[in-house]
Amino acid sequence: MAETGARPDYQGRAFWVTGYRRGELRPVQVSRQQLAETGDVIVETLYSGISRGTESLVFHGRVPESEHARMRCPFQEGDFPFPVKYGYANVGRVLEGPSSLKNRVVFSLFPHQTCFRVPESAVVPLPEGLPPERAVLAANMETAVNALWDATPRVGDRVAVIGCGVVGCLVAWMARRIPGTRVLAIDPDPDKAAILEQLGVHWRAESDGRDDYDLVIHASGHPDGLETALGLAGVEARIVEMSWYGDRPVPLSLGSAFHSRRLSLIASQVGRIAPVQSARWNHRERMALALKLLQAPELDVLIHSECRLTDLPSAMASVTTADSGVLCHRVIY
Repeated sequence: MAETGARPDYQGRAFWVTGYRRGELRPVQVSRQQLAETGDVIVETLYSGISRGTESLVFHGRVPESEHARMRCPFQEGDFPFPVKYGYANVGRVLEGPSSLKNRVVFSLFPHQTCFRVPESAVVPLPEGLPPERAVLAANMETAVNALWDATPRVGDRVAVIGCGVVGCLVAWMARRIPGTRVLAIDPDPDKAAILEQLGVHWRAESDGRDDYDLVIHASGHPDGLETALGLAGVEARIVEMSWYGDRPVPLSLGSAFHSRRLSLIASQVGRIAPVQSARWNHRERMALALKLLQAPELDVLIHSECRLTDLPSAMASVTTADSGVLCHRVIY
């Protein structure tokens, strides 16, 4: 409890990764003192989402030592590999703070926790018409937006997206909405066909054998997917690499037609705003754009499963396996 005469702290729980494929809920205290002086807000979580790619690496202890500092999320506690409180897809309601935000539903890059305190600048209000249940996709959408900024797609481009997790599906969905584009989504999982059909995107389990794509975006997380990308790319095409492999080596054949076709291999990572936009956009504006784009109701198809917070330790173990088939997993508070 806070000191005598002060308002009592909020009591809550947070999910911690405590070891290889192990996690637990731990108690937390959230101070209510001096909110006006600090400009902070207190948020009660409604939903959080598991960012499956990155959180799988964290849950399995596969963050390389060289990346321990760069991989920290905004409000992480603890250090890699374990124990660590990690996550960045939180939708909640403001309990205390400025009158302009009180009772507003907001998104923040905060781990899985029932209640928390952050600076006002760390929360972005949801736009009207966006259900809080869908807003757990915001961090994934922000990543997809940044990838397309890096990719600079053009009207009429022939686009291939390899790997149809949540981010790959969002990239394909947005690319398909650019006039005149021909978009192919490639993923070996046949269950992705129905999902992509609802998003208006053509799916194949493997390459269509064409090598005339203007833009290839790789988001599978598997090194062999990058090899497929090289084979699809046409002369002077752009290949955007979105996958992050943790501590896995990635062999890549840069012989064959790589040089003769003058291919460009571009790294995309959401921690930095794409150079073509960085002079005019900041991180908060980019997140607001991501939330606005999530107003499309067809995107609900990307949320595959859910659990209560009390079941998160066991759910994290099942969701983050390579063969789980889960896209976004939503946690209910």
